[in-house]
Amino acid sequence: QLSGGQCQRVAIARALSTDPKVLLCDEAPSALDPTTTLSILDLLKELNRELHVTVVVITHEMKVVEAICHRVAILADNKVEELGTVEEIFHRPKSMAARQLIVPSSQVPPKESFGEGRFLRITFDGRERTDQPLVAEMVLHTGAPVSIVFADTRSLNGRLYGQMILQVPEDDALIEKMLGFLRQAEVSFEEVI
Repeated sequence: QLSGGQCQRVAIARALSTDPKVLLCDEAPSALDPTTTLSILDLLKELNRELHVTVVVITHEMKVVEAICHRVAILADNKVEELGTVEEIFHRPKSMAARQLIVPSSQVPPKESFGEGRFLRITFDGRERTDQPLVAEMVLHTGAPVSIVFADTRSLNGRLYGQMILQVPEDDALIEKMLGFLRQAEVSFEEVI
C-alpha cells in the first residue's frame, strides 16, 4: 500500500537503523515522479549534512549527480575513467565517458547536419561574468560567423555552470583569432567532435 517514495524512505530508514558510516544508494530515485525524486535527493543531502553519513550514489542520471554530489567517479567498461569534483568533471571532462554524460550525443545534432566547419566547446565555470554577450563580442571582434549547436546551463552546488558547442568556419586564421579572443576573455574552451 506504500507509494514508491514511501518505499524509498522506509528503505533509507532501515539502512540507517544500523548507524552506518556509509549509505549506498543504487539508483535511489529511479521510477519516481520528479517531485518525489527531488524530495528523496533532498533527504539524502540532509542525512549527509546532519548525520555525517557518507552517501554513495550509483546513477546514470547527471541530474542526480548535479543535485546532491560533491565528488564523482565516472565508470566505463568496468573501470574508473575519471574521478574528481562534480565541477571539475563538468568543466573539463577528460574521458569520452564523461563527455558523453555531460553532452549527450542524443542532444547534439549530427555533425553532418551542419556542413563544413569545426566545433568548439566553451564552458563557464560559475566564476566568469555570465552577463557579457561573449559569442556576439567574439563574432564582432573576429568577423567570423558561428552557429550555436548546443547550449546548456545548470546549477552545481549553488553556482551557475554553462556550456556551448559552436560551429566555427574551417579557416585556420579565423579560428586562431577566435581562440585568442577566448583566451583573453579567460573562458575555457576545447575543440570537440
